[in-house]
Amino acid sequence: MSRAVPAPVAVRALSPLLVLLVALAASLLVGSRAVAPSALLDPADPLHAIAMARVDRTVLAVVVGAALGLSGACFQGLTRNPLADPGILGVSAGASLAMVVAISIGGLSAPLAHVGAAFVGAAVAAIVVHLLAAVSRGGLRPSSVTIAGAAVTAALTSVSTALLLGDHGTLQAFRFWQVGTIGGRDLALLAAVGPVLVVGAVLSLVLARRLDALALGDDAAAALGTHPTRTRWAVGAVAVLLAAGATALAGPVGFVGLLVPHAARSVVGPAHGRVLPLSAVLGAALVAAADTVGRVVLPPSEVQVGIMTAMVGLPGFVWAVRRGRL
Repeated sequence: MSRAVPAPVAVRALSPLLVLLVALAASLLVGSRAVAPSALLDPADPLHAIAMARVDRTVLAVVVGAALGLSGACFQGLTRNPLADPGILGVSAGASLAMVVAISIGGLSAPLAHVGAAFVGAAVAAIVVHLLAAVSRGGLRPSSVTIAGAAVTAALTSVSTALLLGDHGTLQAFRFWQVGTIGGRDLALLAAVGPVLVVGAVLSLVLARRLDALALGDDAAAALGTHPTRTRWAVGAVAVLLAAGATALAGPVGFVGLLVPHAARSVVGPAHGRVLPLSAVLGAALVAAADTVGRVVLPPSEVQVGIMTAMVGLPGFVWAVRRGRL
């Protein structure tokens, strides 16, 4: 039987929900041009088109942020590594390279083809990282996974850059997506990726108790009825699914999967049944807020959301290291 959430924890968990609501309201109403709430409902309002475009951006920000938050929490629970993140483990770089290859070499222009390529590239990169870590001296350890992920990320990014520099057409189509963006993205792509992300989110919550068992070690997990190897494969597949879907939608958006799970654990403790849903909430709030700030920091131009999350994430990362959380 699961224990009831202590009242103070439940109260603290409400604060991120309020943060998310504020971030969503700002995402809808704030930009280089302010929009009144009435413009969302009145088609005759001259700013109605702008308001509806912001609705699309807000929906994408929520989906991408929630997926990255869940993916990061799954990776960190799976590897017992506080530095685990789709960007650091090479998953985002694998998805990016696969999309570049699909566009440049395969000549694929359909959004569904890009999504499929992202999933394949992310999965292959994750497998390569873990194989490299497994054959390293000392075996599959958190530090070896991080080092292998950094090496694979650097290699895949270099290959992507080389292909883009050799193909001007692909570079033009890819350059904004490459830094992470949700502006101007077609919601039709969300219709293709959304069901996959919903399945991944549900499965991550289903696997929460097994992640708790893994945190106790393989022997303890087996004694509790959890098969460690099968659980690792299942959680790894779900984490890759979520990261690849988010990358296909918005490009590589960094630091969300790294920092959000730490923030969630500081609020509700280590139990994944609470960490995972709160990571989704905080990830959605972070991406929505970063996109909003990116619209107003250098008017009339916009700063892409991937750049803004990096600007917020780097000092957050330094703070977490200084506080001993990483």
